[in-house]
Amino acid sequence: MAASRRVTISLLLLVAAMASSFSFSPCTAQSSSSCASYTFSSNQQYGSCAALPRLGATLHYNYTAAASTVAVAFRAPQPAGGKGWVAWGINPSGSGMVGTQAVVAFRHSNGSLVAYPTVLGSYAPSMAPAAAKDLALPVSGVSAEENGKAKEVVVYATVALPAGKGTKFNHVWQQGSSVAGDVPAAHPTSGDNVLSVGSIDFSK
Repeated sequence: MAASRRVTISLLLLVAAMASSFSFSPCTAQSSSSCASYTFSSNQQYGSCAALPRLGATLHYNYTAAASTVAVAFRAPQPAGGKGWVAWGINPSGSGMVGTQAVVAFRHSNGSLVAYPTVLGSYAPSMAPAAAKDLALPVSGVSAEENGKAKEVVVYATVALPAGKGTKFNHVWQQGSSVAGDVPAAHPTSGDNVLSVGSIDFSK
Protein backbone atom coordinates (compact mmCIF):
# COMPACT_ATOMS: atom_id res chain seq x y z
CA MET A 1 0.00 0.00 0.00
CA ALA A 2 1.33 3.43 -0.89
CA ALA A 3 2.39 5.65 2.01
CA SER A 4 -0.19 8.32 1.15
CA ARG A 5 -2.96 5.73 1.15
CA ARG A 6 -1.87 4.36 4.51
CA VAL A 7 -1.91 7.87 5.96
CA THR A 8 -5.38 8.57 4.57
CA ILE A 9 -6.92 5.40 5.95
CA SER A 10 -5.09 5.77 9.27
CA LEU A 11 -6.47 9.28 9.68
CA LEU A 12 -9.95 8.03 8.90
CA LEU A 13 -9.84 5.37 11.57
CA LEU A 14 -7.99 7.50 14.11
CA VAL A 15 -10.81 10.01 14.00
CA ALA A 16 -13.35 7.20 14.22
CA ALA A 17 -11.55 5.83 17.24
CA MET A 18 -11.79 9.25 18.86
CA ALA A 19 -15.52 9.09 18.36
CA SER A 20 -15.71 5.93 20.46
CA SER A 21 -14.74 7.98 23.51
CA PHE A 22 -18.03 9.87 23.32
CA SER A 23 -21.15 8.48 24.92
CA PHE A 24 -23.29 6.58 22.45
CA SER A 25 -26.57 8.31 21.70
CA PRO A 26 -29.64 6.16 21.14
CA CYS A 27 -31.29 6.66 17.78
CA THR A 28 -34.73 8.21 17.60
CA ALA A 29 -37.21 5.51 16.70
CA GLN A 30 -39.94 6.52 14.29
CA SER A 31 -43.34 4.97 13.76
CA SER A 32 -44.14 2.65 10.89
CA SER A 33 -46.24 5.38 9.30
CA SER A 34 -43.26 7.75 9.36
CA CYS A 35 -41.06 5.16 7.69
CA ALA A 36 -43.74 4.45 5.12
CA SER A 37 -43.74 8.10 4.09
CA TYR A 38 -40.47 7.57 2.20
CA THR A 39 -40.91 5.88 -1.15
CA PHE A 40 -38.09 3.59 -2.23
CA SER A 41 -37.39 3.05 -5.91
CA SER A 42 -38.63 -0.54 -5.99
CA ASN A 43 -41.37 0.05 -3.43
CA GLN A 44 -39.43 -1.75 -0.72
CA GLN A 45 -41.26 -1.65 2.60
CA TYR A 46 -39.57 -1.27 5.99
CA GLY A 47 -41.53 -1.53 9.21
CA SER A 48 -39.15 0.50 11.38
CA CYS A 49 -36.69 3.31 11.01
CA ALA A 50 -34.42 5.49 13.10
CA ALA A 51 -33.47 9.10 12.54
CA LEU A 52 -29.74 9.02 13.22
CA PRO A 53 -28.62 11.96 15.35
CA ARG A 54 -25.74 13.07 13.11
CA LEU A 55 -25.06 13.76 9.43
CA GLY A 56 -28.74 13.86 8.47
CA ALA A 57 -28.87 10.10 7.96
CA THR A 58 -31.75 7.65 8.42
CA LEU A 59 -31.74 3.89 8.87
CA HIS A 60 -34.79 1.86 7.74
CA TYR A 61 -34.95 -1.78 8.75
CA ASN A 62 -36.93 -5.02 8.96
CA TYR A 63 -35.88 -7.46 11.68
CA THR A 64 -36.79 -11.13 11.18
CA ALA A 65 -36.52 -12.91 14.53
CA ALA A 66 -36.88 -16.43 13.16
CA ALA A 67 -33.87 -16.01 10.89
CA SER A 68 -32.01 -13.49 13.11
CA THR A 69 -31.51 -11.17 10.16
CA VAL A 70 -32.04 -7.48 9.59
CA ALA A 71 -32.67 -5.95 6.18
CA VAL A 72 -31.54 -2.33 6.15
CA ALA A 73 -31.72 0.70 3.91
CA PHE A 74 -29.27 3.40 4.99
CA ARG A 75 -30.05 6.85 3.62
CA ALA A 76 -27.52 9.69 3.76
CA PRO A 77 -27.17 13.07 2.06
CA GLN A 78 -25.14 12.82 -1.11
CA PRO A 79 -21.70 14.21 -0.24
CA ALA A 80 -19.74 16.52 -2.50
CA GLY A 81 -22.18 16.39 -5.38
CA GLY A 82 -21.78 12.64 -5.77
CA LYS A 83 -17.99 12.61 -5.50
CA GLY A 84 -17.85 11.39 -1.91
CA TRP A 85 -18.82 8.26 -0.02
CA VAL A 86 -21.21 7.02 2.66
CA ALA A 87 -21.01 4.04 5.00
CA TRP A 88 -22.91 2.27 7.78
CA GLY A 89 -21.83 -0.65 9.92
CA ILE A 90 -22.23 -2.77 13.05
CA ASN A 91 -19.56 -3.58 15.60
CA PRO A 92 -20.64 -7.01 16.91
CA SER A 93 -18.07 -7.16 19.69
CA GLY A 94 -17.18 -3.64 20.80
CA SER A 95 -17.92 0.05 20.69
CA GLY A 96 -15.05 1.40 18.59
CA MET A 97 -14.37 1.34 14.89
CA VAL A 98 -11.96 -1.59 14.98
CA GLY A 99 -14.08 -4.69 14.61
CA THR A 100 -16.81 -2.88 12.71
CA GLN A 101 -18.25 -4.53 9.66
CA ALA A 102 -19.58 -1.91 7.27
CA VAL A 103 -21.20 -1.44 3.90
CA VAL A 104 -19.70 1.43 1.92
CA ALA A 105 -20.92 3.10 -1.27
CA PHE A 106 -19.29 5.58 -3.64
CA ARG A 107 -18.98 6.53 -7.29
CA HIS A 108 -16.25 4.43 -8.92
CA SER A 109 -13.86 5.97 -11.42
CA ASN A 110 -15.61 3.95 -14.14
CA GLY A 111 -18.78 5.92 -13.43
CA SER A 112 -20.75 3.19 -11.66
CA LEU A 113 -22.12 3.46 -8.14
CA VAL A 114 -20.51 0.64 -6.16
CA ALA A 115 -21.39 -0.81 -2.76
CA TYR A 116 -19.78 -3.64 -0.85
CA PRO A 117 -19.09 -4.93 2.67
CA THR A 118 -15.72 -4.24 4.23
CA VAL A 119 -14.14 -5.07 7.57
CA LEU A 120 -12.30 -2.53 9.71
CA GLY A 121 -10.00 -5.01 11.37
CA SER A 122 -7.19 -2.59 12.20
CA TYR A 123 -6.31 1.09 12.15
CA ALA A 124 -4.98 0.75 8.60
CA PRO A 125 -7.42 -1.48 6.68
CA SER A 126 -7.44 -1.69 2.92
CA MET A 127 -11.14 -0.73 2.71
CA ALA A 128 -11.33 -3.32 -0.07
CA PRO A 129 -14.37 -5.56 -0.52
CA ALA A 130 -14.33 -8.28 2.12
CA ALA A 131 -14.50 -11.93 1.14
CA ALA A 132 -17.42 -13.86 2.57
CA LYS A 133 -15.07 -15.95 4.72
CA ASP A 134 -13.80 -12.79 6.42
CA LEU A 135 -17.22 -11.53 7.49
CA ALA A 136 -18.24 -12.18 11.07
CA LEU A 137 -21.78 -11.22 10.07
CA PRO A 138 -22.82 -12.69 6.72
CA VAL A 139 -24.15 -10.02 4.38
CA SER A 140 -26.29 -10.35 1.28
CA GLY A 141 -28.17 -8.12 -1.10
CA VAL A 142 -25.67 -5.24 -0.95
CA SER A 143 -26.47 -2.48 -3.43
CA ALA A 144 -26.78 1.28 -3.63
CA GLU A 145 -28.65 3.90 -5.56
CA GLU A 146 -28.83 7.66 -5.80
CA ASN A 147 -32.03 9.59 -5.22
CA GLY A 148 -31.34 12.68 -7.29
CA LYS A 149 -34.53 14.43 -6.21
CA ALA A 150 -33.71 14.07 -2.53
CA LYS A 151 -29.94 14.36 -3.16
CA GLU A 152 -29.35 11.19 -1.15
CA VAL A 153 -27.51 7.90 -1.45
CA VAL A 154 -29.36 4.78 -0.31
CA VAL A 155 -27.39 1.65 0.64
CA TYR A 156 -29.21 -1.69 0.96
CA ALA A 157 -28.05 -4.84 2.74
CA THR A 158 -29.30 -7.81 4.71
CA VAL A 159 -27.16 -8.70 7.72
CA ALA A 160 -27.24 -11.98 9.64
CA LEU A 161 -26.98 -11.04 13.31
CA PRO A 162 -24.91 -13.21 15.69
CA ALA A 163 -26.92 -15.90 17.43
CA GLY A 164 -27.49 -15.40 21.14
CA LYS A 165 -26.36 -11.76 21.12
CA GLY A 166 -29.80 -10.19 21.29
CA THR A 167 -31.01 -7.38 19.04
CA LYS A 168 -29.21 -4.31 20.40
CA PHE A 169 -25.91 -3.37 18.79
CA ASN A 170 -23.42 -0.55 18.55
CA HIS A 171 -23.35 0.92 15.08
CA VAL A 172 -21.56 3.68 13.20
CA TRP A 173 -22.26 5.69 10.09
CA GLN A 174 -20.12 8.09 8.14
CA GLN A 175 -19.69 10.19 5.02
CA GLY A 176 -16.69 11.71 3.32
CA SER A 177 -16.30 14.25 0.57
CA SER A 178 -13.81 12.49 -1.68
CA VAL A 179 -12.61 9.18 -3.08
CA ALA A 180 -8.97 8.78 -4.13
CA GLY A 181 -7.91 5.89 -6.33
CA ASP A 182 -11.31 4.27 -5.79
CA VAL A 183 -10.69 4.23 -2.03
CA PRO A 184 -12.73 6.37 0.42
CA ALA A 185 -10.59 9.27 1.60
CA ALA A 186 -10.52 10.69 5.12
CA HIS A 187 -13.65 12.43 6.38
CA PRO A 188 -13.61 15.77 8.27
CA THR A 189 -12.03 15.56 11.71
CA SER A 190 -14.50 17.74 13.59
CA GLY A 191 -18.20 18.21 14.18
CA ASP A 192 -20.74 15.51 13.38
CA ASN A 193 -18.20 13.33 11.60
CA VAL A 194 -16.56 12.41 14.91
CA LEU A 195 -19.89 11.93 16.71
CA SER A 196 -21.65 9.57 14.31
CA VAL A 197 -21.85 6.56 16.62
CA GLY A 198 -24.77 5.11 18.53
CA SER A 199 -26.70 2.04 19.58
CA ILE A 200 -29.80 0.56 18.04
CA ASP A 201 -32.27 -2.15 19.01
CA PHE A 202 -33.55 -3.82 15.87
CA SER A 203 -36.52 -5.33 17.69
CA LYS A 204 -38.04 -1.87 18.19
